[in-house]
Amino acid sequence: MASDVLSKIHAGMSGFSKGQRLIANYIITSYDKAAFMTASKLGKTTNVSESTVVRFAMELGYDGYPSMQRALQDMIRNKFTSVQRMEVANDRIAGQDVLSLVMHTDMEHIRTTLEEIDRGVFRAVVDAILGARRVYILGIRSSSTIAAFLNYYLGLMLDDVQLVSASSTSEVFEQIVRVGQGDLLIGVSFPRYSSRTVKAMRYAHDQGCTVAALTDSLDSPIAACADYTLLAKSDMVSLVDTLVAPLSVVNALLVAVGQRREKELASTFMNLERIWDEYEVYEKIDD
Repeated sequence: MASDVLSKIHAGMSGFSKGQRLIANYIITSYDKAAFMTASKLGKTTNVSESTVVRFAMELGYDGYPSMQRALQDMIRNKFTSVQRMEVANDRIAGQDVLSLVMHTDMEHIRTTLEEIDRGVFRAVVDAILGARRVYILGIRSSSTIAAFLNYYLGLMLDDVQLVSASSTSEVFEQIVRVGQGDLLIGVSFPRYSSRTVKAMRYAHDQGCTVAALTDSLDSPIAACADYTLLAKSDMVSLVDTLVAPLSVVNALLVAVGQRREKELASTFMNLERIWDEYEVYEKIDD
């Protein structure tokens, strides 16, 4: 687990070489900075070779430096307060072009997500959406934007879709109290994970409801109570959670559902276009 990185370092300190102890002491005192350094940069900072850094990661039980780095980053995302997140992110961004950094990071997240996402799980979630008696969608705090977007379009495609609002824990359970077999609950949560989302998904699963999770890791607490877990890369940019890759996965889900219901949707949207035009829902732009 990500939270074990520092304890692994403390446990192995007596057996480390001189160079490994330099790395260990730096990570212990400055893990917030080390988590975002390349192996080369960490080696230069601690006056050891890059190969020593890689061997250090493997000594801790990781299959390479990137795995140890991800573990440190997960620890930061999951444990840090908003102020600490801001300090770490601002340190990373200092002196760089913010627009380029953020947009290139988002593009990298989409690329990584595309390479790593399980196509079989993706297809299973599409099948579950189409086969569900009712679809519940739950996302809290920053994840609520993704949940609302998914709810808006699924609501146009399916007969029974409910967005679970989350002003309090009790209200969440009041809205899903009748959940059961034949239903689907889609939960969305990224670091720092919402305890209300975890509790609601666990309840739905216990009631026999099929549960799908959209999150960043199989170690995510919502993955533990999900039948299907879709993984999307996320990160923090100062106080802002970057959720471009998760939203792209949601877009793909919506397109896949739309393709499977093409004939039904044609009739639905013909009626909607008539209503939108009659009630002037959209501003008309003259040619």
